[in-house]
Amino acid sequence: MADEAKAKGNAAFSSCDFVAAVTHFTEAIGLAPTNHVLYSNRSAAYASLHKYADALDDAKKTVELKPDWPKGYSRLGAAYIGLNQFSDAIDAYKKGLQIDPNNETLKSGLADAESAASRSRGSASANPFGDVFQGPEMWAKLTADPSTRGYLQQPDFVKMMQDIQKNPSNLNLYLKDQRVMQALGVLLNVKFKAPTGEDTEMPEAESSPTPRKEPEREKKPEPVPEPEPMELSEEEERKQKARKEKELGNAAYKKKDFETAIEHYTKATELDDEDISYLTNRAAVYLEMGKYDECIKDCDKAVERGRELRSDFKMVARALTRKGTALVKLAKCSKDYEPAIETFQKALTEHRNPDTLKKLNEAERAKKELEQQEYFDPKIADEEREKGNEFFKEQKYPEAVKHYTEAVKRNPNDPRAYSNRAACYTKLGALPEGLKDAEKCIELDPTFTKGYSRKGAVQFFMKEYDKAMETYQEGLKHDPKNQELLDGVRRCVEQVNKANRGDLSPEELKERQAKAMQDPEIQNILSDPVMRQVLVDFQENPKAAQEHMKNPMVMNKIQKLVSAGIVQVR
Repeated sequence: MADEAKAKGNAAFSSCDFVAAVTHFTEAIGLAPTNHVLYSNRSAAYASLHKYADALDDAKKTVELKPDWPKGYSRLGAAYIGLNQFSDAIDAYKKGLQIDPNNETLKSGLADAESAASRSRGSASANPFGDVFQGPEMWAKLTADPSTRGYLQQPDFVKMMQDIQKNPSNLNLYLKDQRVMQALGVLLNVKFKAPTGEDTEMPEAESSPTPRKEPEREKKPEPVPEPEPMELSEEEERKQKARKEKELGNAAYKKKDFETAIEHYTKATELDDEDISYLTNRAAVYLEMGKYDECIKDCDKAVERGRELRSDFKMVARALTRKGTALVKLAKCSKDYEPAIETFQKALTEHRNPDTLKKLNEAERAKKELEQQEYFDPKIADEEREKGNEFFKEQKYPEAVKHYTEAVKRNPNDPRAYSNRAACYTKLGALPEGLKDAEKCIELDPTFTKGYSRKGAVQFFMKEYDKAMETYQEGLKHDPKNQELLDGVRRCVEQVNKANRGDLSPEELKERQAKAMQDPEIQNILSDPVMRQVLVDFQENPKAAQEHMKNPMVMNKIQKLVSAGIVQVR
């Protein structure tokens, strides 16, 4: 838990969110209060927030816990510099260099501290009151005196005093501020008169000379050392290196430099085996290279490791989808698609991704097409059709259907198998199935007249005499002398004439009309306003009816209504 909080603190520090970094390091310290690295890191975060007193406390704790660690003295020196306690900073850096004489960070810090101390002494000598602002004694005196204690709660006052502390000559810039004058009096152990106007002057009775306002000089900010990088554990360093390898692998993959990409992803995997994205990325490269077996192995490893680590479902699904894609590439026959389909289905149970669903549908479609190709055998189809014919002759229609169905599977392009099965369905009373097979027969071969006779027979038994007659007539266009089709036409004409003569019983007529009313074509005719007026004219206006009879389209629709039993001619 402490390592996790530390990692969050490091991440926040790297993104310059120092407040969050302090929060996470504090949490980590609560879990591991003797870990010197945590105090060191929090000291750096406090220094970044310019909270140098807090940074100093943590730096001292770091040195206390680990006196032989050079970086602790680096933190200590940085905190002292932030507090303008340059002599203490120099001492801290020198102690660190005694432990590690070649430490460049300590050498640089010492040079900064000595330079800052030199400038501070020079500035103090240029101002008669410079000494009173140096060191922590200034803040102690101001805190102890009731007249200035409240000023320390005012940020602008504190900022002015810090500015004077860094460069005592800057006192001249703030002499008009009553609070600064009051603070100066406390530090010098003298009392100044209260200001009477905008200007604040030194009283005449004082022996101390009034400082002459010097020309404003360009202020040079004292160096505040940049916080050093956070301390990373070996594990964190490995993970960081692994991420860098992954980025290099991604860049190589985009450039189609697959061999280099493989090298980087492999290094990333070796450095960190808790991130399965390195494996799935390498699998993607193998897939592009056509190395499908290697791709599948990496995907299997990613799935196994992902489940051990309880990785994101999307990551596991990605590995499964990639494996399924490789299996599809390896498929040679319909059975080879089965493991690919199963893998895609597993991926969808992990995460329902549209791309995975699309790949599943494509695999299932490819499998079905291959099955049909593999099962195709015209010779066996003919044998099965002949077996069906034998059963048909023996009036064993269910057995005949079984063999005709096998013939259709073996050769789905042979219209004879559909025609024969349509005849069986008709005998069994399965008229919709028979009609479907007859239509398929005509679709495969429009010149195959047997298909028209099968379809017309089904329509006739369904008492759709007008449709049956159209089917027979369409077949006669291809074979005008076909006796089976001619007989079909004759039977239809007889039924239509029987209806026209009124020879149908009331029950037959009612049944025929009910059947006709289900026909969309009849429904359209009856719902047409023009045809409704025509029917009215036939009953009430003989002269208008004669005019309607001259129109072939109208007469054709009237004939359909007559054939259907809707209209009766007397």
